Parts: sequence; C-alpha cells; structure tokens
Amino acid sequence: MASFLIIDDHPLFREALGNAVRLALPEARILEAMSIGDALDILSAEQGIDLALLDLSLPDATGFSGFLRLRETYPRLPVAIVSSEEDQHVVREALALGAAGYLPKSTSKRELAASIEGVLSGSVSVPRDFVATPQRRKAETSRALEVKLRELTPQQIRVLDLLRRGYPNRQIAQELQLAESTVKAHITEILRKLGLFSRNKAIIEIGKMDLPDPRNRPYARADRGRPQ
Repeated sequence: MASFLIIDDHPLFREALGNAVRLALPEARILEAMSIGDALDILSAEQGIDLALLDLSLPDATGFSGFLRLRETYPRLPVAIVSSEEDQHVVREALALGAAGYLPKSTSKRELAASIEGVLSGSVSVPRDFVATPQRRKAETSRALEVKLRELTPQQIRVLDLLRRGYPNRQIAQELQLAESTVKAHITEILRKLGLFSRNKAIIEIGKMDLPDPRNRPYARADRGRPQ
C-alpha cells in the first residue's frame, strides 16, 4: 500500500488532492500536513512515505525554501510540487532542484491522478505546455553567476549557503552568530551583487551550484565597512 504526505495549508485543496491520489490508488494511505514544520514532525515519526506532494506557499516557507528543507532532511524522499504558480521558469528550476514532478493546481483531478501514478513509476511529471530550457542557455546563465559569486565576501558566501538550504533569517543569524538585522543586510548585498531581485530567485538560481570556499583567498576579501 502506497503512502503519501500532502503538505498544503488549504483544507479544501488537501481534500481535492487526496481525492486525486485515491483515484489513482484507492487503497493509498494519506497523511496531511499544514506546514513544513508539521511535515518534518510526521516524517520523523512515520516510515515508508512513498511520495510527498508539496505546495510552495506555506506559512513557514517561501518559494523553494520548504522544498529545500525537506530535501536536506530527507534526501531520499521523492517530493512533487503541486502549485498554482505555472511560470515556466519556476517549473524548470523546481526540476533542476530535484523535484519528482511539477503539478499545476489547475490540472483536473483525473490528470493529477495520472501524473501521480507516473511519478510513482519513476517518471518526472511536468505541465503539458512545459518547454525545457536549452542546455546552452543554462550553461551561459551558470557561468555568469559563477563570475558574480567571486564578488561575495566570505561571510556573504556563508549566508548564501544557508539561504539556499532553506534557512530563515532567524536561523541563519543563530548559525553564524550574527544579529538578524545583519543577516538582512548581507542578503540585500548578495542580491545586489548577483543581480537577482529576490531571495526566492537566489534559491532557484544558486540551488545546485557549487559555492566558492570562503576560506579560499581569492574570495576572502576584507570585510571592512561591511556587515559582520
């Protein structure tokens, strides 16, 4: 019997998604969570979850931060994103970060059921109108960001690493023993240097890149006059 974890803070959609799961697998075992925190508690207590179905918009997550927290804590757990966001770039980045599929909330129950069956069988489900980014463009974008990463200070690299792993500002501050206001200042400067408009965009773009080692001298510029 397959087991599912539905992570969504809207009861009506949890019910609708549960119905789609049961349409595909009538005997499925379904657990529900309203936040990433709830999901992590359930996963720590339950074994044998075959697939998590995750909404991107949750009370304790922004953008892909919740997805990254799940992947970091349970790297072998397949996670498919079910979202009202249908922007092609968001879909591409979700797949690049390792999502098992991307299922738009506008999809019919029957189509959702078919997509869930496909994910369980090892396929990666994507929206019908999805167009993959050419590999050449991906490579060009990655190279440009790698150059910009060299402009970050060692402390900014540490902040960025925790940011892309889904840590909120408060936890970043605790990990690096900084004031939360200092973390915010670092993030503002990181986004400026990388030419990105939001922390979500930073999580998307930097998610699978290797960051420079902050101990490596070419990146270890002096932090004078910058937040510490």
